Amino acid sequence: MKIRFLTALLAVAAVFCGASAQKLAVKTNILYDATATVNLGVEAKVAPQWTVDVSGNFNAWDISGHKWKHWALQPEARYWFCQAWSGHFVGAHLIAGQYNFGNLDLPFKFLGTDFRNLKDYRYQGWMGGLGIAYGYSWILDRHWNIEAEIGLGWLYTRYDRFECADCGRKVETKHPHNYVGPTKAALNLIYTF
Repeated sequence: MKIRFLTALLAVAAVFCGASAQKLAVKTNILYDATATVNLGVEAKVAPQWTVDVSGNFNAWDISGHKWKHWALQPEARYWFCQAWSGHFVGAHLIAGQYNFGNLDLPFKFLGTDFRNLKDYRYQGWMGGLGIAYGYSWILDRHWNIEAEIGLGWLYTRYDRFECADCGRKVETKHPHNYVGPTKAALNLIYTF
């Protein structure tokens, strides 16, 4: 399943651009890696200051009793103020995916979403939304970059709530829930071709 997912991401990038000098980049988000989330991004240069990025992530396991299962796909169009993969950029992104979260101790409420409920209940559902982002890319050498990015946006989600993280009956079906807040956080390690 993971191999097919990563192969599909690379195929999407190949549609946008051939693999010639400084026209294509592959990346991994170190922040997602820290949460044991498998991820891969492919970015193609479509004009001197424009790139198209498609990133995906996948987590299919429970860690220490915490349920953090999900998959998401996040395409993004980027405008670079100088040139692609160098300096400041802004972007507009979409996001879609499914999740199964529970037994997570997040003791805060943010813009109408109460994350404290993730401790006592399990939430399983799907999401879709959009956002805007700002980032900066540091060139390390001819092929390697480090990139930081933060995005804010809106997510529409529908979910079922269950009694506990590992078991329990369905308590509620929520139609819909709107989330407003961070939709992207990345510290990417990038290799450009």
